Amino acid sequence: MKPPDNPQSLSVGNGSHCESLCLGNCSCTAYAYDVSNGCSVWFGQLNNMENVTQDSGGGTTVNIKLSASEFPSAKSKAATIWIGATVGSVVVMLVLFGVIFFIFWKRRRHLIRTSKAMEGSLVAFSYRDLQYSTKNFSEKLGSGSFGSVYKGTLPDSLSSVIAVKKLESISQGEKQFRTEVSTIGAVQHLNIVRLRGFCSEGNKKLLVYDYIPNGSLDSCLFGVEEGPKFLDWKSRYHIALGIARGLSYLHEKCRDYIIHCDIKPENILLDSEMCPKVADFGMAKLVGRDFSRVLTTMRGTRGYLAPEWITGVAITPKADVYSYGMVLFELLSGTRNSDHSRDGKVKFFPCCAARVILEGGDVLCLVDPKLDRVADPEEVSRICSVAFWCIQDDENQRPSMGAVVQILEGVLDVKMPPVPRSLQVFADDDSVGQPIVYFTESLSSGQSQSSLQTHTKASTNAFFSQPKSGTSST
Repeated sequence: MKPPDNPQSLSVGNGSHCESLCLGNCSCTAYAYDVSNGCSVWFGQLNNMENVTQDSGGGTTVNIKLSASEFPSAKSKAATIWIGATVGSVVVMLVLFGVIFFIFWKRRRHLIRTSKAMEGSLVAFSYRDLQYSTKNFSEKLGSGSFGSVYKGTLPDSLSSVIAVKKLESISQGEKQFRTEVSTIGAVQHLNIVRLRGFCSEGNKKLLVYDYIPNGSLDSCLFGVEEGPKFLDWKSRYHIALGIARGLSYLHEKCRDYIIHCDIKPENILLDSEMCPKVADFGMAKLVGRDFSRVLTTMRGTRGYLAPEWITGVAITPKADVYSYGMVLFELLSGTRNSDHSRDGKVKFFPCCAARVILEGGDVLCLVDPKLDRVADPEEVSRICSVAFWCIQDDENQRPSMGAVVQILEGVLDVKMPPVPRSLQVFADDDSVGQPIVYFTESLSSGQSQSSLQTHTKASTNAFFSQPKSGTSST
């Protein structure tokens, strides 16, 4: 550096002495020391200082004196460190959030891509995907015969809500499980809960269904009396018809016949429009088209079991018909079929209905008291007649679900049914305390044999007839 103009030379022996002299004088601004020029000091403003390159030579090191205030204090150093640490932490957090967002976005994209790729067929979810969709199975909807059900949301454009069922005690092999799931997934009907996908990883077996918002039929029938889920007569008749249509599809229109094996109000779900959907049929045994019967070790729910369950004979779709008849009685009365009366006795509603039907009584007295007798008497009579046909002891006397649909739609008129022999076990005469027998003779053995072909004209004419104009058999 070229020294400033107007230096003052001092006679000193070395650079340290020169520095001491400048520091000891408050007016001293700078000093320089070299062997050839000795000690030079400056007072006041420094003028004409210029940088010189190394090649030009002649440069001198000038030491400029600074006041203490011009040096950084300890506080300013601490502030600088704090600011640096804060900025660094923010940067680290931003990077961390960026990584988390990237992982979330990648997983979401994977799920959406998988759903789109499998649209129109079953989606094979990973267990990790379902853990994510259900928030680690945090919202439990309920428990069924084969496991618990949890609510979840798929990360698609519609944020579809799903119900994930974790199956328990499933001993099937991978191939058999996927085969049955594939068969169930092919079932597409308005009155059947749709299976959207599944998960099969080792012993983890899960089924993914559409979420049905209004819950099960039993909560509406046996729960609170009033509110948005209260069922008027029109809704109940619509539900009875919808269940029949769903079962008819399972029994008669699927590629493989499907027996539900556990029809009850808990397995009938209601959507936002109170449209019934048959649920929990995934574990039902399948009946191929080359077979008319199937032996199974499955058991349904007490109170809805057909007699053939107890006797241990082969099970057919007519077992579902029996259970459906019992559900019809509960739709009608709004109570469980077996209920305790005020005097402590067990009241079996089908027996009460039998008494009214056979004695030609007022059918509206059978209707749920909450409806205040607001119901169509003809529809009530039709429901009662269909229910009694469905719970016949002899399965060959029970109608097919397809025939039930036609009766409830009014296409066919139903005949007066015989009261099953088994009802006399539950029916008590209040006046004398003796059982009341409500039944008519069953079909002869020859007729029973002929009725094995349930789709023939001879058998179907046993419980219904073609409607005639201006007349009704109900």
